[in-house]
Amino acid sequence: MGTPVFSMVEGAALAVAPYSHFVEVDGWVFLTGQFGMTPGDDSAPIPDNIEDETHRTMQNLGIVLEAAGLGFEHVVSARVFLVNFERDYAPANAVYETYFAPGRRPARTCVGVTALARGGHGRDRFHRPPALKHPRKSPERGPGLQRLGCPIPPSVARRRAGPAK
Repeated sequence: MGTPVFSMVEGAALAVAPYSHFVEVDGWVFLTGQFGMTPGDDSAPIPDNIEDETHRTMQNLGIVLEAAGLGFEHVVSARVFLVNFERDYAPANAVYETYFAPGRRPARTCVGVTALARGGHGRDRFHRPPALKHPRKSPERGPGLQRLGCPIPPSVARRRAGPAK
């Protein structure tokens, strides 16, 4: 296994526990789950309805994805946790699906839990796939194909390649 890179993101929601916002290793990027906290204001209340909390959660994840050089189009797996599953499942899904293009929605698990940190109602956690070397070049994806067909953004490919020689 390669050396993991642990990253905290300036401007992202403050950490509520000892964790990194994202970790990259061997081409994988793992994001810590987020919920509806306001970035930079630990004392701001979490939205009191699941729709607003889901939007804030997705915006928080977007901040971390952007810092990793990625976007929602690169997400291949998501885990969603809801405290009140029966009440919140449909409205959370209605908001969640607006962040992904039709036909490009990640594999997902959604489960009900008894509680979340800071009194949150819903939480999302994303994973992004590793880069795979492939001998064929594809005009849609470029030379570095991704598992499940996710492209490597040029900024990420440059960062992974290291400084120019």
